[in-house]
Amino acid sequence: MTQSFDTDILIIGGGANGAAFALAAAKAGLRSVLLDAAPEARRRDPGFDGRAYALAAASMNFLRAVGVWPMVAAHAQPFSAIEIYDGRLGDPGPLRLRFERDALDRAPFAALLEDRYLRNALLDAVAASPLIDHRAPAPVRDASPEGVVTLESGETLRAPLVVACDGRRSRIASAAGVRWTGRTYDQTGLVCAVDCAIPHQGVARQVFYPSGPFAMLPLPGDRVSVVWSERTAEAARIAALDDRAYAAEIALRAGGMLGAVRLAGRRWAYPLMLALAYAYVAPRLAVLGDAAHAVHPIAGQGLNLGLRDAAALAQVLAEARRRGEDIGAPDVLARYQRWRRFDGTTFGAGMDGLNRLFSTDAAPVRALRDLGLAVVDAAPGLKAAFMAAARGAAGDTPNLLRGAAP
Repeated sequence: MTQSFDTDILIIGGGANGAAFALAAAKAGLRSVLLDAAPEARRRDPGFDGRAYALAAASMNFLRAVGVWPMVAAHAQPFSAIEIYDGRLGDPGPLRLRFERDALDRAPFAALLEDRYLRNALLDAVAASPLIDHRAPAPVRDASPEGVVTLESGETLRAPLVVACDGRRSRIASAAGVRWTGRTYDQTGLVCAVDCAIPHQGVARQVFYPSGPFAMLPLPGDRVSVVWSERTAEAARIAALDDRAYAAEIALRAGGMLGAVRLAGRRWAYPLMLALAYAYVAPRLAVLGDAAHAVHPIAGQGLNLGLRDAAALAQVLAEARRRGEDIGAPDVLARYQRWRRFDGTTFGAGMDGLNRLFSTDAAPVRALRDLGLAVVDAAPGLKAAFMAAARGAAGDTPNLLRGAAP
């Protein structure tokens, strides 16, 4: 590094993806400045709010490798099984497909972790790293193709590489010429947590209704994180209900699997969209996480995809540094794009197709998809492939997702 650079990497966006990448880069021996527009106190709000992440086993390996998993493991709820249903409102229908944890597995294939625990653990690990300069609040005005970032305060910082982790249709990436393809859904995501009368036993359940998927994900104790998609007009009606009526809507869709339910924490509603970046890189810029791929939450894989990006980019940069290359050079960044763009795009498109397939009650389509679920359920090879995907072990896996150094 020459004296003209303030650090190795400037990371814009202090959410989970930005903090995780800063830690991954530190494991590779790279210094970074993590710029977060939000005050740290807001990020650290410890109150339970119902939001949680379904972490694949590979993502748990990542968090273990960067020193975060020991801080949160006691708060995570392992999945014992995943169940898939194809129903109609008020009737989840029969169990169509079940994936069970192998009795010989030493670790769960996935686990649910509340946002509040992960958020604070990431911030603690960032604060403990001598290679990360975390600045919050530090809103960014713009970034140049030369790797110069200007803050709203007027301060400028320069690095060989800028990484945009600033969310859907990233403002920083857009200014650099990155464009996206995708569409908005006539669906709204509703998120909350409920205390339920029937123990979940670690089983994650997803019911496909014509209006959208309805997921019941196990949290520690007798609590379940509910994530469901509704037609936008119906979601607005539900969101306006009081807590008791809202809980009744959940109980209706749960079809008795949870027993009596009572809301716990806040309720969330957000519009759903698909946005897939045509490019993951631009001059002196890499795009990561939701900034590269905003996907339907049908499989709860948003953060897992972001951690795959973070692990891959850290590994590409580590290898480039060992070879004495400029980590922001076009050929170096092209390796990251080749590694991650196909996976992010095909996954996003696949979830979009799956949502289209299940968000209809047309009899021929329902018969076809139920046949497909039955075929998968009866085919050990297909189930094994799906389980590999659930673990995050499919495809070319970066070192950090295997628990190794980048």
